[in-house]
Amino acid sequence: MEEEGVVEIDLAELFRKNFVLLIVATIVVGSIALGVSYLMPNEYTAVTSMYALVHGRQDLDNESSRKSLSATDLRTAQMVASDITVILKSNRVATDVAQQLGLSTILDYKVDVSSGSDTRVITLSVTGKNPELTAQVANAIVNDAIKVSTEVMGTQAVSVVDDADVPLFPSGPRHAMIALVGAAAGFVLALVAAALRSALDTRVRDGEQASGIVGVPVVGHFSALS
Repeated sequence: MEEEGVVEIDLAELFRKNFVLLIVATIVVGSIALGVSYLMPNEYTAVTSMYALVHGRQDLDNESSRKSLSATDLRTAQMVASDITVILKSNRVATDVAQQLGLSTILDYKVDVSSGSDTRVITLSVTGKNPELTAQVANAIVNDAIKVSTEVMGTQAVSVVDDADVPLFPSGPRHAMIALVGAAAGFVLALVAAALRSALDTRVRDGEQASGIVGVPVVGHFSALS
């Protein structure tokens, strides 16, 4: 029996009655999302990598001392990598790169920097709409960051491992993912619409539903009058 002010919805029945609506909404909205994704401009990602340098004493001949130095060097390199990450994404570097390339700003480019906890390698990826210019921005950021870090730290802290090449294939938009998200959104919207329609429909359709509402069994039926 339904409590006052509470509407019970049978999800299985809701799915059964609105199966076609749910399928159509999923396909239609997913297809629209896929079509829109192909109208979006392609994005290209250029990747370059650097190696954090550590300048320490190399004249130790004791085995345990060399191991201790190596562990210390790694920790120092990780701290250097953290510092370089900040410099790579700093306003100073962004301004320098924009001036070097004759751009008003590089804020239109997405810049990501990553480094592992057990490595000295720092990876920089830059995403933009023009593949050639994106590679130029990535390389310019690295070169300027090396210059700035040298000025700040008083020594060269990183060196380039790989320059960024011009990306040959787009990295985005991710058409399949956009279509999947659109299809899921269409399904959810259709389900919500069906649930609202069911909740707002107060008509009594059969004896079983009437019995559930009033809490007493149905003892008779009247035939529909023509």
